[in-house]
Order: sequence, then structure tokens, then C-alpha cells
Amino acid sequence: MSDLKGKNIIVTGASGGIGNSIIEKLNQAGANILASGTKIEKLNVLKNKFENIKILKFDISQSDKIEEFIQNATKELGGNLDCIINNAGVTQDNLAIRMSLEEWKKVIDINLTSTFLMSKSAIKKMLKNKSGRIVNITSVVGHTGNIGQANYTASKAGIIAMSKSLAIEYAKKNININCISPGFIKSAMTDKLEDKFKEIIISKIPSARLGDPDDVANAVLFLCSNQSNYINGETLHVNGGMYMA
Repeated sequence: MSDLKGKNIIVTGASGGIGNSIIEKLNQAGANILASGTKIEKLNVLKNKFENIKILKFDISQSDKIEEFIQNATKELGGNLDCIINNAGVTQDNLAIRMSLEEWKKVIDINLTSTFLMSKSAIKKMLKNKSGRIVNITSVVGHTGNIGQANYTASKAGIIAMSKSLAIEYAKKNININCISPGFIKSAMTDKLEDKFKEIIISKIPSARLGDPDDVANAVLFLCSNQSNYINGETLHVNGGMYMA
């Protein structure tokens, strides 16, 4: 993916497992990266580990400051924005009849509304460049549903529909907007699962294994590159065949 050399890319949720892998792959491809997250100590680890990394602490729940964040992040990158990967998100699981309005709103506001606002602000920058890429990270459960995650699944399904609408609006402006929908990926959360639960999950995956963060990062790399020029408004499923659209 040599065409990413020198490209200015923002990655939110950069300090998690998938975020780390995305940063590593983009760094290997020679991109200029602005890594964002809520934990400055983890961001500093990334800055010390990789070249061409700039960091900016930001909580995407601060919806009224998102445009300012995009402005500051773009300035840190030198004034232009080629791509943004909206990877940040939260969960607040509960059965539907026990789920409070606050639990519902928190997940919808952060995962869906903030992703929309990040995309909106990024598009303004990309229109000036007359090109751009947006990659929104969703989830397999946004397609299948999941027990105890009515808020999370709704937010992820909403991102998919929103991304299609934005893709239609700005395709003629040479801005491609796509989603990546990971399945069950190895993480600190899956490491804590008991073996019997892991076995149940894996039994539902045709590839018979959990995904690696690199599997998602490789998909991000592809959608950021010119090799995906004619792909727009799509969702790339990275789930080992667990869900086939």
C-alpha cells in the first residue's frame, strides 16, 4: 500500500488492541498519523514506539468540541486530511427491560452521533482537498443483533446506514466512505472469557478461530488506499465467515 506514504490520517480509539494494530499497519505504509484516545499514557506509548505519530487526547463524547478537535488534529498533521478511521466506541450492556435511558443514550450518543459529527467535520476538510477516505468501524452484531446489547447494536447498525447516506452525498466529490464490521477479535475482553464460552463462540465461526486485530487493520489499510477507489458505501465483513451478507 505504498500510495499511503505521506497521507495524513486520523485514528480515534487508537489505544485499544484494534487501534494499535491500525496504527502499526499505517505506520509501516508510511502514513502521517494522528492517534487519538482518552488515555494519554497509552498514546505516549504509541508515540514512542512508532515513527510519524502525533497524538492528541480527546474524548469523542464531547460532541460540542468535535469540530475543534478535527481542526486541531488537521493542523497537527500539516493542514490537510486524507483519511479518518472512526474506531472509538463504548458498550453499556444490559437486558432491554433493565436498560436505563441513560445507558441507551450514552452508547447512541458516543457511537453513532459522535461518529456522524466526526465524519461531518472531516468531510469539510476533505472537500477542500477534493478527495478523502472515511472508514467507520462497526460490528457483526450491528447486523445480527445480540442479547443485552440493544443500544450497542442499534448504534452500530446506525453507523452502517449513515455511512451509506454520506457515501451517496459525497461520491462525486471523490470522498469514499465505507465500514468495516469485525466479528469476534482477540482482545483483553475475549482473554477474560472462560474457555467454555470461547468454544461456543468459535463453534459459530466457519474459520474456527477468533480474529486477530491485524485482520481488521489490514482491511483498514485497503480501504484507505487507492486500491479501493471504486468501493464506496460498502461494509467489509471481517468475521471468519460468521456472518455472510
